[in-house]
Formats: sequence, structure tokens, C-alpha cells
Amino acid sequence: MRLHNYFRSSASFRVRIALHLKGLPYDYVPVHLVKGEQKSAAFGALTAEHLVPVLELDDGRRLTQSMAIIEYLDETHPQPGLLPADAGGRARVRALAQVIACEVHPLNNLRVLKYLVHQLQADEAAKMAWYRHWVRLGLEAYEAHLAEQPGRFSHGDAPTLADCCLVPQIFNAQRFDCDLAGLTRIMGVFDACMALEAFQQAQPSACPDAA
Repeated sequence: MRLHNYFRSSASFRVRIALHLKGLPYDYVPVHLVKGEQKSAAFGALTAEHLVPVLELDDGRRLTQSMAIIEYLDETHPQPGLLPADAGGRARVRALAQVIACEVHPLNNLRVLKYLVHQLQADEAAKMAWYRHWVRLGLEAYEAHLAEQPGRFSHGDAPTLADCCLVPQIFNAQRFDCDLAGLTRIMGVFDACMALEAFQQAQPSACPDAA
């Protein structure tokens, strides 16, 4: 498999975590978002969205959208499972993952921030206020969900799809100096995840294009 991704991309980071949790080898293909490499015609031939990640399978098929990629990996390589066995548990994990992937991340990804600056003329302070507002709002909701069903990880005592989404968001929150005060359950889950080799191997600083 070949993973077209960018080391600081949250969506790419999610997929790398899943691949490492499952012990699946892949070729790392860097796409530098800040340099605009995702806008090239060559990359556009891989995905109409011009977004990372893209996972090329051994048979030539290409998968896009991080959540769909992770669920594909979970269905085709069931162990260790990233979704619970019970329907209620699967719904909870998907909901937690979507708090990050559907509520927080879309408002704060690179192209949105660039639009704020270049098209809407937001200055740096306004851009960062926007970013931190949406991160904090989403993480407070996530924290409240964790209080309903405590566990070592987001759901129970093993990492799931939800943790694949949460950890990259915390990395970005720390990078942009977001307020994480009082999010004790989230940070406990984050620490539990980062104690695992799979999360360490997937983090941005471990990527070949991080230098």
C-alpha cells in the first residue's frame, strides 16, 4: 500500500495511527500541503478533492477520506479492532470520532485558515481566535462524553477509531497553543495513547518529511 499524506495533516495522522495499530506496512508518499503540492495535476489524477490522505491499495484502487480509509482497514484487517463488537459501542465510537473529524477539523484545516486570511482579510489574531474557539468547543463536548463512560481510552481499555481522531487534534491544539485546561479525561486518554508504540511511530516528528 502507498499512503499519500502530509506529516502535519490531522487526517493523514489518523490513518497512520490505524496502519501502525494494525501492523500494516505501507510506502510513505509525502504531499507538501503548505507548498501546494496537493493542487498539482498529478495529485489531482489520484483524487478529485485534491486532499490528503489517499491510500493506494495493492490492486491499484485508491481510497480517500480518512474515516472511510480507517473503516476499510478495520473491515479488511479486523485485528486489533478499532470499532467495538456491539452496535451501541460502535455508534458511540463513531460519534466521538465525528466530534473531531466533522465538527472541529473542517473549520480549522489549512485551506479554511488560508481563506480566512486571504479572502476574508482576517489578521493573525483573528485567525487564531477562530481556531482556538472551535477547538475548545469541540474538546469540551468530547470531555463531557468521556465523563459518561470512563475508560483508559476514549471507549474502554483499548484504542479505537475515536482515539485515531482525538490524538492528532490534541497535537494540533498544543501546536497552536489552545486552552486545554480542565480537559483532564481527554489528556489522560492522550497520555495513554502516546504510551503506545503505534501512536509514537505515527506522530508527525517520526515522518520522513518532518525535517
